[in-house]
Amino acid sequence: MKPYQIRFTQEAIKDFNKLTPKLKHKLRDILENTIAIEPRCGKHLVGELSGFYSYRLSYKDRIVYSVDDEARTLFIHRTKTHYGD
Repeated sequence: MKPYQIRFTQEAIKDFNKLTPKLKHKLRDILENTIAIEPRCGKHLVGELSGFYSYRLSYKDRIVYSVDDEARTLFIHRTKTHYGD
């Protein structure tokens, strides 16, 4: 089956630009080879982030995304820390 398309929000683009080259490469690899193929592999979030998923990028950084099955599209919302940095 064809992988999901990947779209970044403006906030995720800002986060991406702050990542190190190594983390940018790792992010691209995770998105293309893992999440785009199996969108629900991340942790399903609850509370105010219900409907979103989280996938570990590094010790402190997470990829926060949502899935549109009808359009077969992933929306990347954040690619940086959730620990207040």
